[in-house]
Amino acid sequence: MTTHIETKLYEIVGKLAENGFSSERFDRVADFTKEIAIIPVSAKTQEGIPELLMVIVGLAQKFLESSLRINVKGLAKGTILEVKEEKGLGTTLDVIIYDGMLKTNDIIVIGGIEKPHITKVRALLTPAPLAEIRDKKSRFTKVQSVVAASAVRISAPNVEGVIAGMPIHSASQATLAQVETEVQKEVEEVLIATDKEGILVKADTIGSLEALSNILRQHNIKIRKASVGDITKKDVTEAQSNAQTSPVTAVILGFNIKVPDEVKNAAMNVKIFHSDIIYALIDQFEAWLAAETKRLEAQKIEGLVRPCKMRIIPNYVFRQSHPAIVGMDILVGTIKVGTKVLKDGKEITSIKSIQHEKESVSSVSAGKQVAIALPNVTVGRQIHENDILYSAIPEPDFRKLKDNKQYLSKDEIEVLKEIAQMRRKDNPVWGV
Repeated sequence: MTTHIETKLYEIVGKLAENGFSSERFDRVADFTKEIAIIPVSAKTQEGIPELLMVIVGLAQKFLESSLRINVKGLAKGTILEVKEEKGLGTTLDVIIYDGMLKTNDIIVIGGIEKPHITKVRALLTPAPLAEIRDKKSRFTKVQSVVAASAVRISAPNVEGVIAGMPIHSASQATLAQVETEVQKEVEEVLIATDKEGILVKADTIGSLEALSNILRQHNIKIRKASVGDITKKDVTEAQSNAQTSPVTAVILGFNIKVPDEVKNAAMNVKIFHSDIIYALIDQFEAWLAAETKRLEAQKIEGLVRPCKMRIIPNYVFRQSHPAIVGMDILVGTIKVGTKVLKDGKEITSIKSIQHEKESVSSVSAGKQVAIALPNVTVGRQIHENDILYSAIPEPDFRKLKDNKQYLSKDEIEVLKEIAQMRRKDNPVWGV
């Protein structure tokens, strides 16, 4: 295993060197200003995570010292990690305060999609030292104030509708208007730019929404609307409006959110994909998109007479006439009941009925041997055993098939050419 890791490591070192970058395994780096540190990490076993954190912290302390300085006396600034319902407290906010001081009864301004939320701190709760604030088992202590950099749980009224990932600032009455403007400016900087057309995207937080949107952009997928929160009936209605102009954009992608039953029931012409894994979500959508695009495009030749080539099987003449019934080997393509039939470029009959394994069928494809009833012809006169017959494709259908050859097999395209050659003996511009 060690040898395998070393081999992979030096493959990366070599690739980086080809592009002009000097690199080395993190514990062998002599000068972090001249070499890229490579830290082997496993997402499955979590090996390498402590080393990764150690290197990031060490480099930040050494080279970003000025950026790490904080103000512990001024107005607080922070980011909401999570919004949750807490028994006895109602809706609470788990927040990281990265600058300033926050106190009980302080006015706080929280970023919103349309406008900021303004409320007051009712209570501040801090987890035990070194405990994870989002851990449900963590015990919290009520405090009067917190300073940067701290994790804190905030209890405040009127915070329904607040979204994780939003900025939160404290304010005084004198600075309230200015802080509102600053907070909304931060929100506008992270809101997702949308297109005039495209799919709808929903996620649980601003950060998740931004990540999902960026990946979709990399896949050249247009986004008409991107917002935070569970999928609603309004979202379904907006997606349904895409169905008429572009059915493949009547889609909602939801990351780490809920899809209520009433929304599922309302989504008649809307495809909803949701997952808590971004790449799984995108893979599902792209697989569906490819299949649906192919299906919709293939509809362009639905209803057209398809190219078909067939042979009358020797010794399988069940009736000579009125109508003639013969065994037929379908060599290429598909033939349907009602299709006219060509022999040597002339229309001589049509398919009255088809039987396969003693059952009547409306169509049959290549590889099958069937009994076919042919009116207005007699075996031994107009048709004979071993005769090759073709579907008589109408000229307008031929032109459409020629323009959409990508939906025909190679054998069907060859038969299409053969039919055109026969037809053009009498009419040189047939199908042109």
